[in-house]
Amino acid sequence: MKRREFITLLGGGAAWPLAARAQQPAKTPRIGFLGLAPEFSGVEALRAGLRDLGYIEGTSIVIEWRWAEKVEQLPELAVDLVRLNVNLIIAPSSTFVEAARQATTSIPIVFTVHADPVGLGHVASLARPGGNVTGLSMLLTELAAKELEMTKEAIPHATRIGVLWNPTTPSHVPALKAIEDAGVERFLVELRDA
Repeated sequence: MKRREFITLLGGGAAWPLAARAQQPAKTPRIGFLGLAPEFSGVEALRAGLRDLGYIEGTSIVIEWRWAEKVEQLPELAVDLVRLNVNLIIAPSSTFVEAARQATTSIPIVFTVHADPVGLGHVASLARPGGNVTGLSMLLTELAAKELEMTKEAIPHATRIGVLWNPTTPSHVPALKAIEDAGVERFLVELRDA
């Protein structure tokens, strides 16, 4: 063997460990999902959406499902997802966002439908959420008073309009305040243990 061939062989062999390290498989992304078992029915829609993007649960992505039976369990479950170091936490609404937000300021939190993310301080603004929380808003606080005003116009003889709300849902409190501020007569019924 000639000297140049030997040096080339030796140099190429030394590069093998580097090439092997460079070709290590990427870490499988992990999504954390925080929910109330009986409340969320979009599990299959989530899986289908991920499949459409090329992610197959258990193959190319891992979903860490955390289901609470009561709202009071959410903070503990959110901390568990943070301990697992998931890449992202899906928190369907304001109730779940609050628990996840208290558990982490670095892992991205995505809500699927939040009634008032700005009013509750979960994001800085809809245009520029800032921080680690983002998602879709339904603008409940802005629309609640208007919806009741429209109902009163549609049924002018109505003297009482009931509002059903859940005191464990953080976004319901500012929506009720918006209704009060609009001067709409209301009757509140609290849903405690539905």
